[in-house]
Amino acid sequence: MEKKPVKIVTIGGGSSYTPELMEGFIKRYEELPIREIWLVDIEAGKEKLEIVGAMAQRMWDASPYDVKVHLTLDRRQALKDADFVTTQFRVGLLNARIKDERIPFSYGMLGQETNGAGGIFKAFRTIPIILDIVKDMKELCPNAWLVNFTNPSGMVTEAVVRYGKWDKVIGLCNVPVGAMMKEPEMLGVKLEDLTYQFAGLNHFHWHKVSDKNGNDVTAQIIDKMYSNDSGIPANIHDVPFIREQLEQMNLIPCGYHRYYYLQEEMLKHGIEEFNGVGTRGQQVKQTEAELFELYKDPNLNYKPEQLTKRGGTHYSDAACETILSIYADKKSHIVVSTKNNGAVPDLPADCVVEVSAYISGKGALPIAFGSLEPAQRGWLQLMKNMELCACEAAVTGDYGLALQAFILNPQIPGGSTAKRVLDELLIAHKKHLPQFAEKIAELEKNGVTVKDEVAANLD
Repeated sequence: MEKKPVKIVTIGGGSSYTPELMEGFIKRYEELPIREIWLVDIEAGKEKLEIVGAMAQRMWDASPYDVKVHLTLDRRQALKDADFVTTQFRVGLLNARIKDERIPFSYGMLGQETNGAGGIFKAFRTIPIILDIVKDMKELCPNAWLVNFTNPSGMVTEAVVRYGKWDKVIGLCNVPVGAMMKEPEMLGVKLEDLTYQFAGLNHFHWHKVSDKNGNDVTAQIIDKMYSNDSGIPANIHDVPFIREQLEQMNLIPCGYHRYYYLQEEMLKHGIEEFNGVGTRGQQVKQTEAELFELYKDPNLNYKPEQLTKRGGTHYSDAACETILSIYADKKSHIVVSTKNNGAVPDLPADCVVEVSAYISGKGALPIAFGSLEPAQRGWLQLMKNMELCACEAAVTGDYGLALQAFILNPQIPGGSTAKRVLDELLIAHKKHLPQFAEKIAELEKNGVTVKDEVAANLD
């Protein structure tokens, strides 16, 4: 039977990650016959879209497949009759990330893209946009699947389900992919020799592993983590976890747990970078500029090695395999953000969790993990409720609820400084936070300004 050709739309198509996405689609073309690809961006990203779009076309032209890459700033034109919509956009571009990092650091608290104050504000900027995209999808491609890679991926997926009322969505992250690439090597086996079970939230999950005979090998991997490269993403400072803690829980935390389990060490390192080489966002800005210089090369028709310096490397395997698995009903095991439906009984069934799932024509079928022990359960319930407050504040513009999310967040000490950082971030991002416009006007009237000079002078 002839396979139905597929139309794929990527919003945030001017991203430096797009060549990796193209590589993933080219690799899977025989199983996933793509009819057309649309890369969508906004006016501010037009130059990058044209550069990366031309490179994407060169990659397809160098392949055996005749696929046309369309570029547009008109999202609605692209979405018409799409089969899959992938999202990888950054509201406010990298300058917004730098503000998210520098303003908290200037007050001695963590500034990070998806954790702490920065993660909350990335959600505030992103959630209204993803809900607008869902609104367009309901009209223009009501049968399409939304595959989200925009951070904070879990909160964005939560908002799509809870406020967008759109269940055909899967949130993705490259962190589990990295673990499943690295850990089999540690044990001297192949991935297919192991069974993985993940549970938690995006950038806040744990996993356990067993072998072909059903024997738990988590402890063996924990042991190897102290003598091998632990395989954490390039954007996380590699401080070893406290061994006794991991041995007690017999679970492997994701790399981002360092911001919680090793808060003191991670904060110290972040402040050193803030005062020295610059925050991670400032460093990435340099890496990205180098990548786009490479992408301009008319002879470059493959993904350059330098892309692995970005923290999200390998995500194409998650994104492309998810799309293929839905299209072909493959039932591949992929770790995704999806509606809980009882997989993690410590959280409500209707909230979004990040878990192992089989991906079928029906979407994600989450695999039951079971209840967590008190230490992990306590963290999980706190973090989920913080996320729910942040999501609702992003939708409603409720300042009091935004403050609740801040005070709940373990990276933000409660008190007047938390409020001050919240207020400065609102001022700094006012162009992208129309839902908070009334409060921002009040803050400006009362003379609130951004203390950090670098953040204050970023457009």
